[in-house]
Amino acid sequence: MDRVWYVAYGSNLSRERFRCYVVGGRPEGGARTYEGCREPDEPADDVAVQIPGALYFGGRSRVWGGGIATWEPHARGSVAARAYLLTVRQFADVLAQESWRPRGDAIDLRALRSSGRLRVGPGRYETLVGVGRRRGIPMVSFAGEHGRARDVAAPAGAYLRMMATGLHESRGWSAATAGRYLAAITGAAPRWTSAAIAGLATAPGPPVIRDR
Repeated sequence: MDRVWYVAYGSNLSRERFRCYVVGGRPEGGARTYEGCREPDEPADDVAVQIPGALYFGGRSRVWGGGIATWEPHARGSVAARAYLLTVRQFADVLAQESWRPRGDAIDLRALRSSGRLRVGPGRYETLVGVGRRRGIPMVSFAGEHGRARDVAAPAGAYLRMMATGLHESRGWSAATAGRYLAAITGAAPRWTSAAIAGLATAPGPPVIRDR
């Protein structure tokens, strides 16, 4: 196994934002410059996918300053996601950067075959969850052990803007459609309405959705 689909559902829906994890750099509106992967090659492919479960916005991001998308794999519902085809080494480096750890640790994804889950740490994105296969290659996303009861927090505008841009890139969604989807995620209301999010998505400056 030398390839894996990394399945993103938060700000990494935006390809330009995700490139910061791969080639290094600082995302628009973010407060962190990323090292990138030791193998800084672009993803071999990416595709829009649906995964089971639900999202909520929670915690407080050191990059964005508000709540961030947290995935609950066993909740009822369906999540709009985007899968990037990476090498296993790139996948390990993305996980390290998501978890604020040094790059270099290897990951044995064979452990996912038995239970479908692999906990590598206590963080919000440090439980690996298998979500199927595509072209015979495993698809894996990041979850955590957090409960939403005391964790819900509204996201920052820049974070929502990244998500809306990624939904437009991968699915062709308009700003209005993306706004409705994001506003329905627990934690967005009452601060963010669908119209307010759509306004973020179509505001001048990258990333941006140009509605036709």
